[in-house]
Amino acid sequence: MKTGKLVLIVTIVVAIVLFWGLGGNEWLTLEALKENRIALEQWIETHLMLALGLYGIAYVFVTGLSLPGAAVMTLAGGAFFGNWYGLITVSIASTAGASLAFLIARFLLRDTLLSKYRNTIEKIDRGIEKDGVFYLATLRLVPVFPFFLINLTMGLTGMKLRTYALVSWIAMLPGTFVYVNAGTQLGQIQSTADIVSADLLLSFALLGLFPLIAKFVVGFIRRRRVYAGWQKPASFDYNLLVIGGGSAGLVSAYIAAAVKAKVALIEKHKMGGDCLNTGCVPSKALIRSARAADTLRHANRYGLESVPVKGSFKTIMNRVKDVIAKVEPHDSPERYRKLGVDCISGEASFVSPWELEVRHNDGRIERLTARSIVVATGGKPAMPPIPGLEDMEPLTSENLWELQEQPEHLLVLGGGPIGCELAHAFARLGSKVTQVERGERLLPKEDADVASLVLKEFEADGIDVRLKHSAVEFRMEKGRKVAYCDHEGERVRFPFDQVLVAVGRAANTAGLNLERIGVDTLPDGTVPVEEDMSLRYPNVFACGDVAGPYQFTHAASHQAWYAAVNGLFGQFKRFRVDYRVMPWVTFTSPEVARVGLSEAEAKEKGIAYEVTRYGLDDLDRAIAESEDHGFIKVLTPPGKDKILGAVVVGTHAGEILAEFTLAMKHGLGLNKILGTIHPYPTWNESAKYAAGEWKRAHAPEGILRLLEKLHGWRRGKKDQSQQEKRKEVTTG
Repeated sequence: MKTGKLVLIVTIVVAIVLFWGLGGNEWLTLEALKENRIALEQWIETHLMLALGLYGIAYVFVTGLSLPGAAVMTLAGGAFFGNWYGLITVSIASTAGASLAFLIARFLLRDTLLSKYRNTIEKIDRGIEKDGVFYLATLRLVPVFPFFLINLTMGLTGMKLRTYALVSWIAMLPGTFVYVNAGTQLGQIQSTADIVSADLLLSFALLGLFPLIAKFVVGFIRRRRVYAGWQKPASFDYNLLVIGGGSAGLVSAYIAAAVKAKVALIEKHKMGGDCLNTGCVPSKALIRSARAADTLRHANRYGLESVPVKGSFKTIMNRVKDVIAKVEPHDSPERYRKLGVDCISGEASFVSPWELEVRHNDGRIERLTARSIVVATGGKPAMPPIPGLEDMEPLTSENLWELQEQPEHLLVLGGGPIGCELAHAFARLGSKVTQVERGERLLPKEDADVASLVLKEFEADGIDVRLKHSAVEFRMEKGRKVAYCDHEGERVRFPFDQVLVAVGRAANTAGLNLERIGVDTLPDGTVPVEEDMSLRYPNVFACGDVAGPYQFTHAASHQAWYAAVNGLFGQFKRFRVDYRVMPWVTFTSPEVARVGLSEAEAKEKGIAYEVTRYGLDDLDRAIAESEDHGFIKVLTPPGKDKILGAVVVGTHAGEILAEFTLAMKHGLGLNKILGTIHPYPTWNESAKYAAGEWKRAHAPEGILRLLEKLHGWRRGKKDQSQQEKRKEVTTG
């Protein structure tokens, strides 16, 4: 097998070298065909069948090896052979060439991919078996990717060759006809009058309109196919039904009400979702109390006397609840009813793509219909299947807020944003904290220098951080809770009072009856959404944690706009969700805020970049507040000021990041930030100083040297070396 692959690779390389070496690329241009048109036409007229055979072989060669020129050859087929001969030859040759490329990719790469990524490839094969024919036909009819990419990609799947060839041949016929016909009309031009002939104009109009027509036809067929077997209601109770009253659901309902659509919001528990009740709001309230405790404990930093921190944990948690209560009216049913939203307390499940069965909290059951439905059911803390963990009655970001007594020794599983925020807060409030992370660093999605600075602060605040430790078992030993972790083959024991599990989140899909409408969840539990946030059906959408890929409140709100607008107006215009500029903040001390690419991501994607750094220990405002630690790091293309990504590590990082986020969103570079007046002394001056560091590193040294000489000349000074020589002579 290896010998066969090697022989094939060598053969392909030789063929490609010969193609370019003999000038094949120069022949496959409209200019070359135009120059040799008369001679070719005369030869073809006397050797028609031979010409068709050679043309077909050349076409198979070009498409089979994915060489450039297939489009020109298709036009040439019409120009030299006419519609029927050209169409028949091109359709057969293009199918044969596509099948050859398909087989080459399968022979060279599929076995290797199967050995390395068997689970992924097998899952793709199951999808191809289910929907591959329609998917391939869609790509052929309206090419989202170039044809040669379709040939190579499909060769890596388990699709049968005969299926691939037949579907490709049928689906390519309309496009092939349009191109061959255009070539035929081009070949008939004899005078300037022919250029404005009805046939030629019609042919080129068809060439331009074909992608739009094909796209409409594919969309129509796809809708008919996906809705097959369902009976659409003759009328609807609502324009939009929203399942879930968290950030994504609230924004979806708000938008619908704002444009005067009839909308209902179904929530089985509390409005506001995780963000208000168990996530953003309570965690930030707790973090603020922890920061106040740290300030009192280190008051000597500000010229005051440090004091021991005393306080009731119960009082702190009551404050957290008071904060939730103050924010709660913003998300309350009363407010949304005033906006025009029907707020329903209950649980919803799918009956059809337009109909939900709603089980009200009072026991009533009813069915509601809507033109569009939005799934915004959020997520919940993931619970790893570790033996004995459930017996420990673990804390999560969901049930943590019911605590009334502070854990004396808290074990935190997970080194991501949630684990880090809560570990640091409890440590500053006086708990002994051990944090276990199975990876090599905290905050694994951030760069190593970022994680290193956070780790340093954690250790300074007394957190026992254990990296490369994986929890494998929990036990009760002599009345004490104990965790056992694996650390590079060694078994390590950790006693604790309570354990907080923060190893990620899982989507909430239970009870939705998604299988009823043929929707399967992805391996991470989320539902598969399209770029317009639709969920299999053009009128069913999902947004927020249940849809992924980001699990941020602001990401959920962002997605909700697309879900609501496409749900209400998608028949006229659909918008694709834009993730190009997605910021996030981890509220540890120091805060970590990032937007765009990290260094690690840029390297992984092969994107050329350079780094500009500015240390916050240089910022006057940071020095004045004794918070002079951290840094700003900006990634830009080599020699350019366009911002590819930015990370801020330090106090008020989230607020500083906003300027970089705005600049990235609207295509503003570091020069624009540098040229903007920033009030002194503020934290946001650091963004300007970071831009100044970039400018200093890219100063035009040659021009500056010339300017230096110019200024010296204008002062009446001679060259410095001449002045030195004159001084030496005078001294001597």
